[in-house]
Amino acid sequence: MDILIAENDHSFSKELDEMLTQWGYNTVLVDDGQKAWEQLQKDNSPRLIILDWMMPKLEGVEVCKKFRENNPGVPAYFILLTSKGNIEDIVKGLDSGADDYVTKPFNFEELKVRVENGKRLLELQIALNERVSQLEENFSQIWELESLLPICSVCKKIRGGENYWHQLEKYIGDYADVNFSHGICPDCYEKHVVPQLEKLKARKKIVE
Repeated sequence: MDILIAENDHSFSKELDEMLTQWGYNTVLVDDGQKAWEQLQKDNSPRLIILDWMMPKLEGVEVCKKFRENNPGVPAYFILLTSKGNIEDIVKGLDSGADDYVTKPFNFEELKVRVENGKRLLELQIALNERVSQLEENFSQIWELESLLPICSVCKKIRGGENYWHQLEKYIGDYADVNFSHGICPDCYEKHVVPQLEKLKARKKIVE
């Protein structure tokens, strides 16, 4: 997983980079809040973010707040690094949209655990969003099936939205994710199968 590190202390940023790389993460480094915000606007930007609270141009809490306000529902996990350890500051950080915080100075093993927790929660959120999108697509397809559909009175094919004619079972199977088995209803059995069987029996008697 990719991690965005926003830290204006270059030596500390390098140390963070080395540790996260050892733990198997890919890193993107920026040195101020404005660059972090610009990076987060990219489609392929990391969604696990480690932000220093005190940074030039935009503070970490401002980056969190801007992202949450401008990207509602987009999965992201923010970890704030801060030397502010009182309750008021912690509440302010979490209220800005941060998911977790680590108070400086900290043990790197503690950071590792918090990053792993963030990774796990972020993956769950992404999977949930994908599932919701899939369900919305399925509901959309079902709604289309419930709408008025032109059907040929002779061959029973259905005309789709692209103006092509489809076999009934194929069309429903494509849009509703169902499979068909084939059989004969009692009415059709009496109307079509029984006469054919009677004809076969008659022919057999003639041959005998």
